[in-house]
Order: sequence, then structure tokens, then C-alpha cells
Amino acid sequence: MGALIAAGQAPLGAWWLALPVLALLIRWLAREPHPRRAAVMALFAGAGHFAAALFWIVEPFLVDVARHGWMAPFALILISFGMALFWAGAAAFAAWAGQTPARRALALAVALAAADALRSYVLTGFPWALLGHVWIGRPVAQAAAYIGPLGLGLLTTLAAALAALAPRRGSAAALALLAAVWAGGVWRLAQPDPAPVMIEGRPFQIRLAQPNAAQDLKWQPGMQEMFFERMLAQTAAAPAPGMPSPDLILWPETAVPWLLNDPGIVLEMISQAAGGTPVALGIQRSEGLRYYNSLAVIGPGGTVGEVYDKHHLVPFGEYMPAGDLLGSLGITAFAARQGNGYSAGPGPALLDLGPLGRVLPLICYEAVFPQDLNAAPGRADWILQATNDAWFGALSGPYQHLAQARLRALEQGLPLVRVANTGVSAVIDAKGRVLASLPLNTDGFLDAPLPAAYPPTPYARSGDWPMLVLLSLLLLGLVTTRRR
Repeated sequence: MGALIAAGQAPLGAWWLALPVLALLIRWLAREPHPRRAAVMALFAGAGHFAAALFWIVEPFLVDVARHGWMAPFALILISFGMALFWAGAAAFAAWAGQTPARRALALAVALAAADALRSYVLTGFPWALLGHVWIGRPVAQAAAYIGPLGLGLLTTLAAALAALAPRRGSAAALALLAAVWAGGVWRLAQPDPAPVMIEGRPFQIRLAQPNAAQDLKWQPGMQEMFFERMLAQTAAAPAPGMPSPDLILWPETAVPWLLNDPGIVLEMISQAAGGTPVALGIQRSEGLRYYNSLAVIGPGGTVGEVYDKHHLVPFGEYMPAGDLLGSLGITAFAARQGNGYSAGPGPALLDLGPLGRVLPLICYEAVFPQDLNAAPGRADWILQATNDAWFGALSGPYQHLAQARLRALEQGLPLVRVANTGVSAVIDAKGRVLASLPLNTDGFLDAPLPAAYPPTPYARSGDWPMLVLLSLLLLGLVTTRRR
């Protein structure tokens, strides 16, 4: 049952299957009055959901099978049951708080939404495969501009609980609720867009370079140079007939296999290929024994301009908790090339690109944390995500990552440009629509104008706080009424 709910996640996006199955799950769990039994039932349902949604988690372990392959099944089991603990806690609370199946169903709707909220923050957070994500790419998702991803989740669980309470009247009420939100999304999508961003009287043009460097080949001697030369060629290529030259060229995460502070003539080669056009690229840098996963802007002559260091690192991927101890056992971070991982940057930042605007940089999975975007020191003009989705395989991970980027754009009301090593590189407008893209596992470049930004959305102004307060009040109300 849980695995069928995962069908609502990208790339399938089968919300029409996920929502009825979620209603059946709520109805099934609501019949169980004993918290311990309800928790066990929800634990296995949740494990099925997360195993189906997050099976791409084994991909990093398969890059070097001889060294890390043995850990792949343990990683999938641990993350599936670890995430399912949140569902188990929600079911136990609902069984305790509700004295009747109807009350338990409503309590479970609130508790599951609260579980997604907790999962978004606890232990650095992992807000992947949230229940509200089934609406990404559908008009319902436009509500995220007002209520954010947690609000989408509560909307989803409440609709499912209504259908669970009464198959006929409840389903009709749930459909009416979703139809109203859907219609509101259609209306918002139909509103005219602001004027496009202009540079010297013409649209601001961006080029995305996608080298398609497979992760098991990316760092191999000889292959490093090949992929670098491929990106140089993409950077130097003439635009299509009738298309203007790019004003900014973007390379993906860790695109350059040399350190920023010891590049040799590499930066001059990049600038020469770009003809002096600024290039924003992913590169590693070091300060003493510390290494950073960074994004740097390279100007004419190979000069280094703005630099951003990734601050929200991937546990076990880019740094190791208790890294020295685990390192002595031969267990090191996957993405980092040195030691036991990267060091974290100081936090969200804005890069001032002058006439090209103020950009909010995100490196890889920083794009799955809406709270980090809201913590930026000011309002950006657009969002840039440099990523290496080769770690995620080719089936579901890259598409789920793209879906999250779409949600971040419409939550903030800002265009988002993502450049990915193996794809999907894309230009996304402020309503979360993909306007242009390069497919997965292809090499090439894409020239496209930067879409316009919207004024700050209600969610961009308030973040998760309204929904966190609402969920807390609903939970408190369930506790209070239970005691009475």
C-alpha cells in the first residue's frame, strides 16, 4: 500500500493513484485503536513507501561497487525504515488521540502532515518524497506560493482523510476541495507574466553546459580532461542562427577537476573559450586542510569574482558524522575527494552579478530545503542551482530533484536555472514551469532567456512558520479534546 502511494512522486506523478491509496491506508489505520499495533502497521506501510520512492539511494554505493557496493542494501533498508518511523509515530499518536475511527482518521491526517514537517527539520532534515509533492507539475501545486510544501501536505492528508471517513460523501467533499484548489491554480497559471529580464535592450540570455560525465568516469585520469574539453567546446560554441550570444554561461557542480586556489591556466582557458563572458561554475577549493564544494564566477582573463561555499552538506555523502572514527575504519564520504568530507560554508548567500542581477546560489540538494531559501540575506532576482545528479542514477532520483527545484521556484516567485552534470538541466519560470531543458544522460548546451521574477509570494515572506503554528495548534487541540 505504501509503495503505491510513492507512485505520486516523480517521474510517474500518479496523484490519481496515490491519493485513493492514501485514503485506504488512513481508513485501515483508523480502525486500529491500539497505538502500538497502529505504529507497527504504519511502520511497514511507510517503509514500503520510502523504499519505492527513495530506491535511488543505492546509486552512490554502486559507483565504486568493489568498495561500497556491500552497503547498498543496508542503506536502502535503513533509510526506508528510518523515514517510516515518522509515519509510525503519527499512527501511534492518532490511535491514542482518537476515540472513534472518524476521530482517528482526522488525527492521522494532521499527524502525517506534522511528520513531514518534522522530517524536514530533524537531524539537518530530509524533506524528500513529502506527501504534498504528488502535486508538483499540477495546478494544485500553485498553492505552495501561499502555504508552502507543508501546507500542500496537510491539504493532501485532509483530502485523503475525508475520503476515508465516508467513501461517498467524504470522497465528494475531498474532490470538491481539490477541485477548488485546482481551479485556483489554473487561474494563477493563466495570469500574465511580468516583462522579461533585459540586458542592453534585449532579453538576458543564459547558456547551460551539460557534459554528461558519468560518475564512475568523472575523476578518472584522461577522462577528466575529456569532459573539461567538452565543456570548453560547449562554452565556445556559436549560438544558433538568430539567437543572441549568452550573457552568462553556467557549468554544473564540481565541473572543474582542479582546485580553485591552484588552477594553473585552467581559468584563463575557460575565460578564453567564453570570449570574456562570465562563467559561473562548480569547483572545489581548499583552505589549509579544509575543502569546500563551491561555486565561483570567472570573469575576463580568468579572474575570480563572487564565490559561494555550499553550507547544507549531505550527511555521509559530503561529510561523515564522527568522520575521524569512521575514516579509521575505511568509511569515507562519497562525494568528497579529500579526507572525510567537505567543510560547510557560512550559510545562504546572494551573489551580486552586477547587471546580471543578484542570484541565490544552490549546490545540489540544497534545493530541497525551502527554509534555506527563506533564510537568504535579502531578495534575489533569480535562483541558480548547480548540481551533479549523476549520483542519483537515471530512473527516479534526477526527476525528483528536478521536481523539487520546480517547487522552490513557484514558492519564491523567482525563476530558477539548474545546470546538471548529466541532466536534467532546465530553465524554470516563477510559476514552476519548465520552459527549456536538456534531457538526462545527454551532452550539449542550451541557450535560453531568463524568465521574469514575480513579487515575493506570501510563502517567501513567511516561510513555514504559519503552517508549523497551525499544525501545532491542531495537535494541541487533539490532545486537549482527548483528555476531555
